Amino acid sequence: MDSKIIDIQDLPDVVRSKSAKGRTITAIAGPPGAGKSTVSDRLAELLNEAEPDSAAVFPMDGFHYDDMILNARGWRPRKGAPHTFDVRGFGHMLDRLRANDEPEVAVPVFDRAIETSRNAARIIPQSVRHIVVEGNYLLLQDDPWNTLADRFDTTVFLDVPYDTLKARLAQRWKALAPDNFEVKMEGNDLPNVRLVQTRSAPADYRIVNA
Repeated sequence: MDSKIIDIQDLPDVVRSKSAKGRTITAIAGPPGAGKSTVSDRLAELLNEAEPDSAAVFPMDGFHYDDMILNARGWRPRKGAPHTFDVRGFGHMLDRLRANDEPEVAVPVFDRAIETSRNAARIIPQSVRHIVVEGNYLLLQDDPWNTLADRFDTTVFLDVPYDTLKARLAQRWKALAPDNFEVKMEGNDLPNVRLVQTRSAPADYRIVNA
């Protein structure tokens, strides 16, 4: 099935159309540098403009393994790659949010300033009707990421050209020393970009050049 191209302004109507069965979960997927956080925050903002406090953002990045685990397994240089996340823990949290049978749920949030996850750093109350989930690998077809798909009511992929992503990531890491910059870009971020672009399942919708 081909993805339909959609504008962010039209996406709230799609999300609201899925709410008859209760709380909705919308996946915003895309490679590093695609603008997932910006699009997710904007979608939640648009939903909340129409119905205050109805939407909340739940980032996947809160489920990074801690550096202590990454170092022990020799994975620290690849932090952010698919195998450096607690995927099944993330799936269980999605199930908990879907059930919506608790007064509130505390979710972890990744703090980029210190490059680590903060546990219970964001509260999602029971009154929230729309959860906007964002992350690189939400549509990845490889196990165990492929177990997530059935948990989403709507899926959106941010379709951004490879060269644009490369330029954005280069800007993100420009303060690094040349050797560290090369390791970060060619050893981690760009392989992750290529993986997401080639191994993600087709989404319901695409936002082009987010």
